[in-house]
Amino acid sequence: MTIRAGRGTLKVMPDRSSKKRPADLNKLAASIVADATTEEPDPDPYEGKNPAAVELGRQGGLIGGRARAEKLTPEQRSEIAKKAAAARWQRRSG
Repeated sequence: MTIRAGRGTLKVMPDRSSKKRPADLNKLAASIVADATTEEPDPDPYEGKNPAAVELGRQGGLIGGRARAEKLTPEQRSEIAKKAAAARWQRRSG
């Protein structure tokens, strides 16, 4: 849900969850107990992916940012920081 305000828009969380609950208190209690006690296995995030490729990607991600920061000169880091700050201000004012 979006509310139009004087300067822009304000996004508000919906009042209800998307799951409908029974109006009858006994049915409501039974559904809450069923939701709390049902053991559903968590989906495997790596299902259907090559484990070797996943591991290689993880290794690169763990060292990538640090390695890039070590290669940059102070002037390059400053330029990147200025660009990021400008993008943040652009998003805030626009």
